[in-house]
Amino acid sequence: MTTSTTGRLAGKVAYVTGAARGQGRAHAVRLAAEGADIIAIDNCEKAATTSYDGPTEEDLAETTRLVEAQGRRILARKVDVRDLDGQQAVVKDGVSELGRLDVVVANAGICSGSMSWEIPVEKWRETIDTNLTGTFFTAKATVPVLLEQGTGGSIIIISSVAGLRGLPFLADYAASKHGVVGLARTMANELGQHNIRVNTVHPHGVATGMMPLEMMELAQQNATTLAPILMQALPDPVSQPEDIANAVAWLASDEARHVTGIQLPVDLGTLAR
Repeated sequence: MTTSTTGRLAGKVAYVTGAARGQGRAHAVRLAAEGADIIAIDNCEKAATTSYDGPTEEDLAETTRLVEAQGRRILARKVDVRDLDGQQAVVKDGVSELGRLDVVVANAGICSGSMSWEIPVEKWRETIDTNLTGTFFTAKATVPVLLEQGTGGSIIIISSVAGLRGLPFLADYAASKHGVVGLARTMANELGQHNIRVNTVHPHGVATGMMPLEMMELAQQNATTLAPILMQALPDPVSQPEDIANAVAWLASDEARHVTGIQLPVDLGTLAR
């Protein structure tokens, strides 16, 4: 077991949503490696309108094990980001147990592929409710705690390249990810006077369990027209979750203490095209 008492986040506590696997797990483990204790949530269920398998309670237990292997404490609980009362309860319990709150990583999200005019209404609602309203609920559950503490903080919202471009086949996802950018920029202005920083991170493809096969099929069907919009400049086909966690760890740290209201791409050069 390794322990960190001198890392960039030593003595701090981070709240991570969607922490059971993929990017959320990578964020939790990386912040723990930097010295932070962790409050982690995940709904541990398959979304009704996605084609890929959902996270499990066993996945969340593995995240717990990996954080504890860093010598850090963790409170992990099965909570859906669409459940405001559930988020408020786990934040309260986590702060009571771990002592404070300093970093918020609003990571939970879902994704699926369709042409915009063919998106089923239930899929639109689930995507917006999870990705946008869930992020809003994460803010409502955590910002009052940060304000009451009066010691500043860092809120990091995981958006997407689709939050900055009109990527094809992803209209509901893009709408939700553009939405969190607007939320973050407004919050950055409102919370700056309290030394609470708010930023968004924008990955391209990331090697997680969130792989909608129907989007790949649509890209193949539109290989010479729309699919090139998805191309990246760097040779790696996708990022690893740890690549995104590196950016999150920096934004969470005092090294980024004068950085707020930005949209940070970690996108393999997709936006360079």
